[in-house]
Amino acid sequence: MIKKIFSKEEVQYLLENVNVTKCSAKSITYSKNFKLTAINQYVEQGLSPREIFRQAGFKLEVIGKDKADDCLRRWRTTFRNKGAEGLTETRGKGQGGGRPKTRELTDADKIKRLETEVAYLKAENDFLAKLRAGKKR
Repeated sequence: MIKKIFSKEEVQYLLENVNVTKCSAKSITYSKNFKLTAINQYVEQGLSPREIFRQAGFKLEVIGKDKADDCLRRWRTTFRNKGAEGLTETRGKGQGGGRPKTRELTDADKIKRLETEVAYLKAENDFLAKLRAGKKR
């Protein structure tokens, strides 16, 4: 799958559409209302995904010719599994990834974590010293 990269002009064009909440060079975030409307038009009116996107003011040559089909398929699956709330955008909203938080740790937990880190760094230094010694021979 080739990922479409949008130019600055394309990003600006997409941001002017009322159905887009955010847009970057790599992704488009569509409004929840547009997603629900698109699902409804597909199911109730039998419109094709491409026609739905065209009527919403999107140029398929800008967003990608298969983007409409892919988005609508994903939205319908999400709607079927999680309902309308599942269509709310959740990218980057604290899903448990990233660096672990250290603010809520007690002092004893912080000390234990730091002792573990020191032990790891000592072992790493010992390994590197042995590695350097082996290269000198």
